[in-house]
Amino acid sequence: MRFRLLIFAATASLLSAPPARAAGSPPSGAPPSAVSPKLEPAALGSIERLHRSDGVYLASQPSKDDLELAKESGIRTVVNLRKPAEIDWDEKTVVESLGMEYDNFGFKEPEELTDAILDGARKVLSTEDRKPILLHCASANRVGAVWLAHRALDDGVAYPEALTEAEIVGLKSAAFRERVKVYVDQHRAK
Repeated sequence: MRFRLLIFAATASLLSAPPARAAGSPPSGAPPSAVSPKLEPAALGSIERLHRSDGVYLASQPSKDDLELAKESGIRTVVNLRKPAEIDWDEKTVVESLGMEYDNFGFKEPEELTDAILDGARKVLSTEDRKPILLHCASANRVGAVWLAHRALDDGVAYPEALTEAEIVGLKSAAFRERVKVYVDQHRAK
């Protein structure tokens, strides 16, 4: 357990340092797609699927112990994409008792993935003072759908690249993929 905490703490400490600029890389202030943060695998406790990018950890379901490790490692905000009835313990109470912020944008079916859910989750993911953020669902499938919208619209990543990242994170559902594609196209047209 201590070894896992040390690995996560070392990874989390990298988040606070500004990324080094490689020779020939675009300067800061370049368009978002030119300075896109890299998606990397991460580890924390017993979480089965975990990746990180620019202060956001993208995960499958954490346990209560994992949330305690997350707090100890500097996570400020937990965003849950599951409906409260899907979990047999009160995640909100656990997160808040640890002193972290908690948001729930629960959805399970593609028709429940509304503009309001995507808008709300994107707003949290784009708020720097809420980072580091742990964004999770059960398997990271829903996380991948939200990540796809965030990367394509807020980070300026080309849709095919954002889709590849979302699939690496855990997006499996073709219906979620199609729903987010419509959402992204509508928001880009505005």
